[in-house]
Amino acid sequence: HVPVPATLPAARLCCGIHTESLPLQCVLTGNWTNDLHSNMTIGAVNEEGSFNGKYHTSVSDSPDKIQLSPLQGSEQHRGSSGQPVFGFTVNWTFADTVSVFTGQCFVVENGKEVLKTMWLLRSHVDNITDDWKATR
Repeated sequence: HVPVPATLPAARLCCGIHTESLPLQCVLTGNWTNDLHSNMTIGAVNEEGSFNGKYHTSVSDSPDKIQLSPLQGSEQHRGSSGQPVFGFTVNWTFADTVSVFTGQCFVVENGKEVLKTMWLLRSHVDNITDDWKATR
């Protein structure tokens, strides 16, 4: 049984709204909630682009109680659009699985920030013959 990342392919995670008149910048740091009510908190992004955080999924097919899970990631600072690409890994603390996410942060209408992501989830299997069913 594995947790199902609440961020479905191309799902949106939404955060704050920019109101200042400076050029719009999408900032990963902060609290994010997706369409399925999962929550993610991303800490400060350091000068190398690395960050840590926590993910609390609201969706899982694991029989175990859902728990807050750590995440580690990296943001690409290149480009001047202010809409960075990023990736992060979640080590699910309540199941024998790991998920990787990759995406881009966008500033859309009215200054709203949106994360568009895709994910892969890897589950533990007992032997290599079951490898085919271990990744979603």
